Amino acid sequence: MSGRDVDIGAVAETQTDTRDKTQAAGGAGSFSAPARIARWKLVATAVLLIAAAGAAWRYQRHAALHPSTDDAYVGAHVVQIAPLVSGRVEAVDVHDYQRVATGDVLVRIDPRPLQAALDGAQARLALARQQAAALDAAVAAARANQREADAALADTERQTSRVLTLATKGDASQAERDDATAKLKTAQAALAAAMANVTAAEQQLGAPGEANANVKAAKAAVDSAALDLEHTTIKAPAAGIVGEVDVRPGAVVAAGIALFPLVDSSDWWVDANFKETDLAKIEPGQPAAVSLDLYPDRAINGTVVALSPASGASFSLLPPQNATGNWVKVTQRFPVRVALRIGDASPPLRIGASASVSVDTTATPAGLVPQGRP
Repeated sequence: MSGRDVDIGAVAETQTDTRDKTQAAGGAGSFSAPARIARWKLVATAVLLIAAAGAAWRYQRHAALHPSTDDAYVGAHVVQIAPLVSGRVEAVDVHDYQRVATGDVLVRIDPRPLQAALDGAQARLALARQQAAALDAAVAAARANQREADAALADTERQTSRVLTLATKGDASQAERDDATAKLKTAQAALAAAMANVTAAEQQLGAPGEANANVKAAKAAVDSAALDLEHTTIKAPAAGIVGEVDVRPGAVVAAGIALFPLVDSSDWWVDANFKETDLAKIEPGQPAAVSLDLYPDRAINGTVVALSPASGASFSLLPPQNATGNWVKVTQRFPVRVALRIGDASPPLRIGASASVSVDTTATPAGLVPQGRP
């Protein structure tokens, strides 16, 4: 065999080995790719499961520390505007749903009958003062008569003493002695009568001047009549919004009968009905986040101010009677009042609006210091 034939054979053998190695390598590569994909899928699935478990734990932890409810409604003080005096309505200065400030005039009642009553009370006061002055003068006259009777008695006592002395010496007759004694008794009786007149006059007068009972009673009547006259103008007791105003000029209103409501806009709150399983962690002073259905894109801050001592069903007109054979246990709800922090830029609120409330129980009621948020 020649050298050329040997070289060609070696080259052919080398090419065959290289092709076999390439095929082997290719077969190995096509087997390992699916295995790597499967391993990555397992890793990704495990990561997703761990992340989902962590998210679920955090959600449950957050829900436990931040109890929430959408069974909540906005509340405020409602003042029933009612007249304090009866009479005919002269003017109505407000209309339905009007915003008013403290002291704004709402309704005016015809003042003429009450003005006449005030004039009569003032006249009676003047008469009471005149009567008191007359009784005071009578007391002064009675006291003057008492002083006169006292002086007359003193003079009579001196005269009687002289007569009795002379009678003892035999220089005065028995008749003169009897006459002197009678005059003394008369003077004593006159003084006693004068003293009784003073007492009677003082009793009839009572306290003098403006302290006299009749004068004080007349002054009280004047003050009452003046107050009634002032009440003919009904003013807003607080800033807020009036409700439906049904009263009209010419109508006759009675004292104490409500005319229309006024919503006091100075103090707003939300009564949130939490489940009894949430109350263990809720305390007054904890912060709360409130979302109103009226303004779903605006968050309002609030503070828990009170927890109801009884469930809402207990305060109903007909509380449930559970001592029956058909009793079914139902988780009760308890009202929790959350005061709203409203600023000048806050949107207008309305009583009865639906709300959602979440309480942050991780804050201490005293200083609202956060404690280990999840």
